[in-house]
Amino acid sequence: MPTEDADVVVVGAGLAGLTAAARLREAGQEVLVVEARDRVGGRTLNHELGGGQVVEVGGQWIGPGQDRIAGLATELGVATHPTYDTGRKLLYLGRRRVEYTGDVPRVNPLGLLDVGWLILTLERMARRVPVEAPWRAPRAGRLDAQSFGVWAGRNAGSRLGRMMCELFTQGVLACEPAEVSLLHVLFYIRSAGGVRRLTDVAGGAQQDRFVGGSQLVAQRLAERLGPAVRLGHPVRRVAHDRDRVTVTADGLTVEARHAVLAIPPTLAGRIDYDPPLPAIRDQLTQNAPMGSAVKCLAVYEEPFWRTDGYTGQANADTGAVRVVFDNCPPDARPGILLGFLEGAQARRLGRLDPGERRRAVLDSFTRFFGPRAAKPADYIEQDWSTEPWTRGCYSAHFTPGGWTQFGPALRAPIGRLHWAGTETATTWTGYMDGAVQSGERAAAEITGTR
Repeated sequence: MPTEDADVVVVGAGLAGLTAAARLREAGQEVLVVEARDRVGGRTLNHELGGGQVVEVGGQWIGPGQDRIAGLATELGVATHPTYDTGRKLLYLGRRRVEYTGDVPRVNPLGLLDVGWLILTLERMARRVPVEAPWRAPRAGRLDAQSFGVWAGRNAGSRLGRMMCELFTQGVLACEPAEVSLLHVLFYIRSAGGVRRLTDVAGGAQQDRFVGGSQLVAQRLAERLGPAVRLGHPVRRVAHDRDRVTVTADGLTVEARHAVLAIPPTLAGRIDYDPPLPAIRDQLTQNAPMGSAVKCLAVYEEPFWRTDGYTGQANADTGAVRVVFDNCPPDARPGILLGFLEGAQARRLGRLDPGERRRAVLDSFTRFFGPRAAKPADYIEQDWSTEPWTRGCYSAHFTPGGWTQFGPALRAPIGRLHWAGTETATTWTGYMDGAVQSGERAAAEITGTR
């Protein structure tokens, strides 16, 4: 097995790892990036539709305030286009169908008041959570000891309010309210600047998409790094001491002065370390599970819902698919509906035969947009929980007690080992922007510029 030398070895060729490598090279460091997959991009992945068109089956959106990923895309010549947001939206509360424009559906005013109060309360609580150290928030122990589901059960006073809390955790964190710490939810809200920044299209995290697909950003960044990016080498072992780090992967060994591990905590925890990592770091990886998400796309000759006056956006509190978007390319050909299976739904439907799962998804699309939605020209799905080098999406989350017990180990270097990945970001954690921030931070730790 060949052994190569570098100043820094980066494990993972997602946006975090590639950003770290690029910044380190700019600082004069010799870098090697070792990636398990046969591609770059991590949780971003383009799917070819033919005719030069692509659709993303991984992370795809960018919104206001996500300045790092926006700046990187501009630097690499990757443009954006707006998510389609013209027409009527749909809301299903049980069997009741509500069509509306703008941000506020015409439903029971008491339900709307409840939702408004919940959002204001969560944002007020989130403002007291320091993003660098959530475990130092006032009453952190109490906030971290309860799940978001317990808090929602005590505070949501309407069906609409309960739906909002459920869709927030399912749609943003890809888990159930009972599975995530209240403190983690507050940290997430603070890191993005508010609930609506996370959930909205216009003015929110779903506002824009990348022309050519989001993976194009990682691909162009990797092109700059050239042969320094080594694909198809899963890392199995990391030996480290006061002077050196030795990373052993399938078919490759790299010796370096530092290592950046730019992979989700749960995957980092599966590597063999010599000497073993401190207990608090190892137990952190056991208390930060990945979310569960299946991304489902139905492809049609044209976006017929637009002709019918709909945005393609829908939310529901029942059914297989509870969040839907228009996901067409910039020229609207072909037409694409995007539906998410998240949290418990992703796990339940993910165990079905693929044909059964497809029928369940298309039944939801038909419920929203009529019989033409039942017969797509193509159907695409990506279950990130089955990906061996991801094991879930959108990101990791802390279970109750996780932040206060293990949070200090999330970003802290261990000797010459440094941690990156969107989970370690302080702004826009869980998003592409957070991945870029984490890579920049890890590089700055090594070069001494932080």
